Amino acid sequence: MKVDKGVWIRNIVLIILGVLTFIPLLMLVNLSFKDANQFNLHRWTVTFPFTLANYKDAWAAISDYIWNSFIISGVTVIGVLAFACLAAYPLARMSFFMKEQIYFLIIALLMIPSVLSLVPLFGLVNKFHMVDSWLGLWGPYIAGGQVFCIFVLRSFFASLPEEMFEAARLDGAGELRILLMIVMPLSKSIISTLGVLNILNTWNDYVWPLMVINDAKLKPLTLGLVSFQQQFVTNYGPLFAGYVIASIPLIILFIFASKQFAEGLAGSAMKM
Repeated sequence: MKVDKGVWIRNIVLIILGVLTFIPLLMLVNLSFKDANQFNLHRWTVTFPFTLANYKDAWAAISDYIWNSFIISGVTVIGVLAFACLAAYPLARMSFFMKEQIYFLIIALLMIPSVLSLVPLFGLVNKFHMVDSWLGLWGPYIAGGQVFCIFVLRSFFASLPEEMFEAARLDGAGELRILLMIVMPLSKSIISTLGVLNILNTWNDYVWPLMVINDAKLKPLTLGLVSFQQQFVTNYGPLFAGYVIASIPLIILFIFASKQFAEGLAGSAMKM
């Protein structure tokens, strides 16, 4: 069977790009096992013995910050998805006064850059005395994550067959039960995709926690890594080990959620 030359070229380019994508991660892991002398003399090559103490020092320094990020991201993603589903369902499957106008007002917020809302949002958080507490993170994260999720979920919910909803209503099911028992199981892939995206946003966010959190015991991982960097400013082994540890939860998340993530992206693209 004759293979098109263009296919070969495309595959080779994709392989090269894939290798280039993994090189920074491999170098990060390599540097995380070096002591100070190995880092200075043989920075870009694999050296032995591996300095496993780097990971011990890094874990002792950032383990509390990782736990904080788990709590912040976990509460945020649950709140975002719960409120987004409750908002998107009536906008997609129910009729009420000014439904379309309300929907367009919501998605219009997508046009506003988030950086423009930092100062007024901080003033609001300060007025409600939520500075230096996780409430100051959860509230804006959950509110800010609603817009895109409502936009995607509303389109997905609206694409589901109307006959299914009519049959459920004839059997006596209420709207909330239809949402929980029918709509959400059918939307598992797109909900998982939105969940992963929200976790990535909150886990990697630096600017807003820097404005709100001052207490070291409440800082998320992004702020903790900055403190950790200042602590190991001349010893790069533990510093890179800390970066590796910080990336492991997201790598595990993507490994377990990659199938649902891909299905959700494909499904949302076809529905929209």
